[in-house]
Amino acid sequence: MDNNKNRQESQPVFKSEPVEEEVPQENIQEEQSQNMKSNQTENVSPEMIPEEIPSSVTDPSQEKITESEAPTDVPPPIVEDNKIKYIIIISAVVFFFGILIVLFNLFFKGKPSTGSVTLKYWGLWEEKEVFDSLINDYQKNNPNIKIEYTKVEVQDYREKLLARGEKGMGPDIFRYHNTWLPEIKKITAPLPSKIMSNEQFEKTFYPIHAKDLKVGNNYYGLPLEVDGLVLIYNESLFKQAGISKVPTTWDDITNAVFKITVKDTSGQLINSGIALGTASNISHFSDILGLMFIQNGITDIRDINKPDAASALEVYRKFAESPDNVWSEDMPNSITAFIQGKVAMILAPSWEILVINENNPEIDMKVVPVPQVPGAEPVSISNYWVEGVSRYSKNQMEAWKFLRYLTEKENMTKLYENQSKTRLFGEPYSRVDLADVIIQNEYIGAVIKQAADDYYYSMPVISRTYDNGLNDSIVTYLENAVNATINGESYQSALENAKEGVDQIFQMFEE
Repeated sequence: MDNNKNRQESQPVFKSEPVEEEVPQENIQEEQSQNMKSNQTENVSPEMIPEEIPSSVTDPSQEKITESEAPTDVPPPIVEDNKIKYIIIISAVVFFFGILIVLFNLFFKGKPSTGSVTLKYWGLWEEKEVFDSLINDYQKNNPNIKIEYTKVEVQDYREKLLARGEKGMGPDIFRYHNTWLPEIKKITAPLPSKIMSNEQFEKTFYPIHAKDLKVGNNYYGLPLEVDGLVLIYNESLFKQAGISKVPTTWDDITNAVFKITVKDTSGQLINSGIALGTASNISHFSDILGLMFIQNGITDIRDINKPDAASALEVYRKFAESPDNVWSEDMPNSITAFIQGKVAMILAPSWEILVINENNPEIDMKVVPVPQVPGAEPVSISNYWVEGVSRYSKNQMEAWKFLRYLTEKENMTKLYENQSKTRLFGEPYSRVDLADVIIQNEYIGAVIKQAADDYYYSMPVISRTYDNGLNDSIVTYLENAVNATINGESYQSALENAKEGVDQIFQMFEE
């Protein structure tokens, strides 16, 4: 505004000035003055007529303007050019922001985001120290990510997971059992294809993982392990009985148990060939019964009212039925009996080997795949844990990225090594390309062989998942069925009653 004012003040101002002339004769002055006024009025165009001077102005010199001195070309009034002004302002703003962008790229390009993400990880079984080195390495490479691993108590774990998850107060990452998907589908997020495609998943992990964790066209977890039933036997007791053949079929089992079993004069068991036939004192009895169902063609627990299921239950019970029983309810718990050298064979998941070794490191223990029905397709029953991501997590993609990091070959190897520092072995690898590393392992090689040869089936009859839901309820119905046959009820009737309870449980989780 000041510039425009200066410009206006610097322009010439047009006004009338008194005309000074020499008048040679005083007597004609008045006449000339009158003639001049007359000529100006007649010859000057309206545009050239000066603005009328108010009567209050009495300066006589203003009336004495000659025709030759009147302005002939008055310049137009000066108008402020707003468009130029706006162009200048906009150009300055654009230039200013351009400088800011250049400075930002110079000083901040390539630096990690200052936004911090905290991932809560609920684990089971594994202590925090097992994951510490892997978590620290990940956080070094991802400074904006913080991972808080917590080993959670297993009691009421599934219920807490659901209740807190639905309120948005649960973990971002959690561990769950391979049979739990029907029970936790409300809170479990699908694996994004950007993290791992279906094809990559199926090439990386075992067939049982693909069967268990796929719903529709999506996978719902990343496994860090694989496990299931194996046959654990005491080689010293085999040698004492003169048995050198490793049992691979149920016929081999039947032949071995009668040679190994020792009774006193009253018929009480001193040593047993195998822990089978009861429910009260056999760890994982429901897993074993599930295995026999599968081997007899029953792959869906809801079909246990069929005759083939009753046949499987009959075979199971025969091992504890007098007078030729090789097991009884008078024996200690099956794991305890094996540790004490009172039973030669048990069927259990591989982690029970750790319990046995911890309590009796001198025992002559061997581990092989479960016995098969001669001539039938080899099968076993799976029992392992999976890492999932909550669909209520605000940081799902970051959670999946961390889990993908844990499943990488190098990191899974480190995890196994960390686990093996405090126990006999780590969790059996879930990656197919690590099979050769441990398939010759004397304790978990059988697990890997069964996984690689696609032996495993899944069924919600697994004991000690502590889900207070599908598994625990079905295990209770199976326990009732076994006990009913001990009390004289027929195998078929006992399983028909169990079938009613099983159907009710499934209806609860299918609603």
